[in-house]
Amino acid sequence: MIRPAIQSMTGYQPGEQPRRGKVIKLNTNENPYPPSPRVVEAIRQAAEAGLQKYPDPMAGAFRLRAAEVLADDLPQITPEWILCGNGSDDILTILTRTFVGEGDLLRYPKPSYVLYKTLADIQGAQVDVVDFQADWQLGERFTAATDRLRLAFVANPNSPSGTVLSVAEVAKLADSLPCPLVVDEAYVDFAEANCLSLVGENPSVIVTRTLSKSYALAGLRFGYCVAQPQVIEQLVKVKDSYNCDALSIAAATAAIDDQAWLKQNCEKVLATRARMADAFKDKGFVITDSQANFVWCTHESRDLKQLYEDLKSAGILVRYMSYDGWPEGIRVSVGTDDQVDACLAML
Repeated sequence: MIRPAIQSMTGYQPGEQPRRGKVIKLNTNENPYPPSPRVVEAIRQAAEAGLQKYPDPMAGAFRLRAAEVLADDLPQITPEWILCGNGSDDILTILTRTFVGEGDLLRYPKPSYVLYKTLADIQGAQVDVVDFQADWQLGERFTAATDRLRLAFVANPNSPSGTVLSVAEVAKLADSLPCPLVVDEAYVDFAEANCLSLVGENPSVIVTRTLSKSYALAGLRFGYCVAQPQVIEQLVKVKDSYNCDALSIAAATAAIDDQAWLKQNCEKVLATRARMADAFKDKGFVITDSQANFVWCTHESRDLKQLYEDLKSAGILVRYMSYDGWPEGIRVSVGTDDQVDACLAML
């Protein structure tokens, strides 16, 4: 009864989310600080207003405020340039379902976000995985024309490395690819630049974002994409009827409205990230220059899988990751200063 594509796929494996015991979670890139106080108040008001009616199917309040906030990077943006979803994973699913059919090809770099393959598998599509170069850039192979290539993903900043492609490099990729390019900017608020301006220049560029990381709302599940209106119009046909609930819409609108909180939060995370990177280097780890809220650590001699297990036994969770053809590594999320100090002490 099950489609062969589903039977044969592995499925996405989320990071560990323990519900019992006291642990320091540095494994899934969550924000260590609580969200803006405005978020809690917005949820309370939305709940008191009643939940017996369906929510706004297009999350209009969020789209309106987000368009105002994002206008600094994309002056021509209006609410019609924005589509909201149940986390950016929902947006990535909508995009894959819209552009990629059975037997089509989806391209993405390696190592990167492993959900991309899962989305292709669900569609019964094939993947074309292009290795990053040693300097974490993408060569001409990534833009090569291939039969049935329908969509390309680039996480920028990338996970697990935290590295970025410059705006100019992403623009070059988009101009050269024979298909739409999705720029997954889940961690962009911790980076030095973003690619929103490219959306206005090229209808084939789509930028996705989440409120899980910089806005400290991983438990809420809210994300969005920015694309030209004619693209959004097609994506709306694919999304679930009410893919964002009333509480998440209210909370997300309050979160993006509080840009002062966002700035202060990111400054704290960036300061700790810099200290973390230096401390790991002092302990013999090789660290890439991260522009996300985590650091990617490799080591020439230590058994990193055993190190992950030892830290876990001590109540500290990090993410052990291995990719064919690449050195194994551990990805360590930026926590509070106390959490980071505990991890470093245990190392």
